[in-house]
Amino acid sequence: MKDDSGSSFLDKIADLRPTGSGTRHDRREADLQKFVSYWSGMRRGGDVPLRTEIDPRGIESLLSNAFIAEKVAPGLARLRIAGTHLSDVMGMEVRGMPLSALIAPEDRGELADAMVELFERPATLRLDLTAPGGLRRAAMAATLIVLPLRSDLGDISRALGCFVSSGPIGTTPRRFKIVECKVTPLDLTDAKATGFSEEQAALAAPAPKARDEQPAELSHPSERPYLRLVHSD
Repeated sequence: MKDDSGSSFLDKIADLRPTGSGTRHDRREADLQKFVSYWSGMRRGGDVPLRTEIDPRGIESLLSNAFIAEKVAPGLARLRIAGTHLSDVMGMEVRGMPLSALIAPEDRGELADAMVELFERPATLRLDLTAPGGLRRAAMAATLIVLPLRSDLGDISRALGCFVSSGPIGTTPRRFKIVECKVTPLDLTDAKATGFSEEQAALAAPAPKARDEQPAELSHPSERPYLRLVHSD
């Protein structure tokens, strides 16, 4: 696992593996940059965004690849909401399954260590993945991005993620080995001290409300399904 605290998470999206033709790769790369930029823009005052602030319209280009995960134990997160692409790759409904179901058993320990960092430090996570070919299935490459979120109660126990892959899926389920794992800690010092970090000031929404000005119902332990994933014909 790499701990790249000195580099920007957005910069790491630029070296994603190709996903087909150059045009398709460029378009997917741009979509992923927008995905992370949307999350960054929700960092009011440089803090970790609230789960309830995520609007599916902000990640529309990758909605079928997106998911919301919930921390259920140190290093373990389960999928609360997941796009259709994740179900296609696994050949089954993945909602309620652990995120680690996408990963080969021998590499799940590395993912667990990274998820501990994501929720505890907090940090962002990017994994380059590969699934070897075999009978009736071609080799696949994939990228998994996981970004921390706060729950309605304010604790960092949710995550917004995106899983993209290239190559035909073939027989399922497909499970992926970790080629490279990058963890980038977030600096929340400025968020606590001044309300805005230099890196996020340009992306922040204008005149945001302070967190303690949120409506009272947002502190209720029940979580409303703001992110809805729909099938399109």
